[in-house]
Amino acid sequence: MKWFWRILGGLALALVVAFFIFRVPDTDPAEMQAKYGTPPSRMLAIDGDRRVHVRDEGPRDAPVIILLHGSNADLHTWQKWADALKGDYRVVRFDQRGHGLTGPAADGEYALGSFVEDIDEVADALDIDRFTLAGNSMGGAIAMGYAIAKPERLDALVLVDAGGAPIESEGSGNLAFTLAGMPVVGDAMSQMLPRSLVARSLSQSVSNQDVVTPEAVDRYWELARYPGNRAATRKRFSVGRKNFAVDEVGKVAVPTLVMWGEEDALIPYEAAAWYMEHLPNATLASYPGIGHIPMEEAAEESVADLQVWLEKVLASTNEQSGGTAS
Repeated sequence: MKWFWRILGGLALALVVAFFIFRVPDTDPAEMQAKYGTPPSRMLAIDGDRRVHVRDEGPRDAPVIILLHGSNADLHTWQKWADALKGDYRVVRFDQRGHGLTGPAADGEYALGSFVEDIDEVADALDIDRFTLAGNSMGGAIAMGYAIAKPERLDALVLVDAGGAPIESEGSGNLAFTLAGMPVVGDAMSQMLPRSLVARSLSQSVSNQDVVTPEAVDRYWELARYPGNRAATRKRFSVGRKNFAVDEVGKVAVPTLVMWGEEDALIPYEAAAWYMEHLPNATLASYPGIGHIPMEEAAEESVADLQVWLEKVLASTNEQSGGTAS
């Protein structure tokens, strides 16, 4: 029996040594601000002394669209959309709590309701009353949650491969997300977090591998290690994801564009069908050969679809209200 305990002790020691050898440190906040927080970025004060990394571009009097990134992503995922939209729209995007340069939430809360409240905080701080809300993946689930809670502030809703539908993926999905959800293993891997794991996870999330550039992998890897973000990720995964009920979604009459990559390995295309079935005022835009991030994988096509649809929706809203959508 002694040999068993000796082997077990040896394995435990080896794991401890490996942990300290392969652990990657946090990134330096000043370096990350200099690299990823250049103009038009700014740190916006909300809710007292909280600061959120925001980019706010386009004409001040134009219709507003707020963009919400997905899990372990950041506001840069919307760059191509922002470039295409900012001539005609006021485009607002921000790093959500526990992500990017915003960093961890001081209150340690990562339930859906806290993310929803942050949208109001950002909009109010920017003196924005009504807006179109678009979200990808986790950001899509947050956008859907916002539409359920506060439809009166929305001109339109855009769900891009959104979470929240009670549909499970049958594939292997994203390796980093799988490991992050595992007790003990997730804690250890979040501290080691090799760049190769981030690269593999991004590659698994998309079908268009052209978006898996060294620069994109560096951004995901470095901002994941922004001080406090790894602990925030672990806590967020411990909260668990929220699936919406049919009756919740069915009450949302806000005009909605459901956009989906047909080869999404994380949130399957069947989830788009679920949203289309239960949202009463929805339009579908699907993308063959595209995975989980259409706004990057098929940027020109997806933003063109959005522009055509949104122009019609806002024109209809303007006619009904007798004023100008803003």
